[in-house]
Amino acid sequence: MTREFLPSRRAAASFDFLVGGICYTATLGYFDDGRVGEVFVDGPKSGSDAETNGSDAAAILSVALQYGVPPEAFTRSMQRDSEGRPLGPIGVVVDLLVARGEG
Repeated sequence: MTREFLPSRRAAASFDFLVGGICYTATLGYFDDGRVGEVFVDGPKSGSDAETNGSDAAAILSVALQYGVPPEAFTRSMQRDSEGRPLGPIGVVVDLLVARGEG
């Protein structure tokens, strides 16, 4: 498996979402062909545990995407509540990518 690096200039999209009462902002960076190749997650306060956990998980997801791992590979690994909703910020992002058919 070879890592595919993103172009220096690339399209990106950001959105806000809530998990456990905490507001996060996710930014998705795209390869030229429209696939998501990087994810950034910012939390409510710089240096907070919530931001650190979201940011670190996003970095791992980004590297996996660059190696060609589809977002669907993560869906069963995410912590979920009794109704199947993700409990963490990266689970929300993974579910969104899968629902949109991105990755």
